[in-house]
Amino acid sequence: MGKLEGKVALITGSGRNIGRATALKLAAEGAHIVVNARSNQAEADAVVREVRALGVKALSVIADVAHKDQMEAMASRALSEFGRVDILINNAAIRPHKPFTELTQQDWEEVRSVVLDGPLYLTRALIEPMVANKYGRILFFVGEGAFTGGAGRAAVSAAKMALIGLARSLASEFAPHNIRVNVVSPGSIDTQRAHPEWYQGRTPNAAGIPLGRQGKVDEIAATCLFLVSEDGGFITGQTIHVNGGAIFH
Repeated sequence: MGKLEGKVALITGSGRNIGRATALKLAAEGAHIVVNARSNQAEADAVVREVRALGVKALSVIADVAHKDQMEAMASRALSEFGRVDILINNAAIRPHKPFTELTQQDWEEVRSVVLDGPLYLTRALIEPMVANKYGRILFFVGEGAFTGGAGRAAVSAAKMALIGLARSLASEFAPHNIRVNVVSPGSIDTQRAHPEWYQGRTPNAAGIPLGRQGKVDEIAATCLFLVSEDGGFITGQTIHVNGGAIFH
């Protein structure tokens, strides 16, 4: 049996990159997977086929993390299809860069809705069934930029750091119900960059990483597997940094 045999995992932003790798990693350990993408049905369906080829069930749901009603509808569909969601991995994100003095209310609300509000609402929609089942594993994603700061990153950094506070509070509140909540903070990872403009001509690379390379999506997926399986059974409320030694905490 796999480490997650019979469990159900919902992973936002799992049509590509880290989300896709995590879906496949958990599926290989026996978890059924809810694949989510914001708009690319073909991409989500391709991951569903890969997951099913591993011998487990899979469902694709197109839903925009920025919209509370779509998060609640996705949660309802997952619960209707599988009867439970044991693992929630809030992976979807945006990373626009903009000088703070040019930041508009709309800019802030766009970042906050995807980075903070969506994960909060989706977690809210799924945590009561987790309490009823006396089992839950929840992960949030931040990035090293939230800790190091950086010009043009104020909105993203603020919203990401709020996720850490959310995770810590949930970890304390729901530990008695066998629900563990943690944060994964990837460093520079070798992924497809759908929005190169977010990086202002400075696409993430291996510069400044002591291990001399960027991380791989499978390494982030392995970290997620560790945290949601019983291998990480005594870890909750923590932020796990996976950055090749670029910064230390």
